Amino acid sequence: MAELTTVARPYAKAAFEHAQANGQLAAWSSMLALAAAVVDDAAFKQYIARPTLSGEQQADAVLKVCGDQFDAAGRNFICNLAANKRLGALSAISSLYEAQRAAAEGAVDVSVTTAFALDDAQTASLAETLTRKLSRQVNVTSSVDASLIGGAVIRAGDTVIDASVRGKLGKLRTTLTT
Repeated sequence: MAELTTVARPYAKAAFEHAQANGQLAAWSSMLALAAAVVDDAAFKQYIARPTLSGEQQADAVLKVCGDQFDAAGRNFICNLAANKRLGALSAISSLYEAQRAAAEGAVDVSVTTAFALDDAQTASLAETLTRKLSRQVNVTSSVDASLIGGAVIRAGDTVIDASVRGKLGKLRTTLTT
């Protein structure tokens, strides 16, 4: 994994710098995500891994599947990746690009796990509160884990707020056993 990140970092940086210079951050996000999804498909991965395919043929295959979703710079990016045998790094490139984009836009992705599903009003209220608390734009994704019993676990980057009943019971158990 570390090797893949090392390989992907300069490509992600180049894509980000180009997108930022041309005001195309969102467009490049969607292009990279689409290309990563295509290349990560098991059947497609097996197809382009054939040793008889040249880098140009691999790039053509990716671009044909993606259709007209890529502009000229995006097509050139895919061709360069294929020529350097780096198509397998597309998902890491996409992830690193998204991290750079979020940092540049002052946004943070927040994962909220609750014991029960949140409705839209609760999600909006939570997003507003977290935006004030973190002083950054917040993108909230939520999931349900019934084993929490009640409350929520909020993850924003390296910050974890465990306000779940399960977490509080764990703390109580630790306190009582020490």
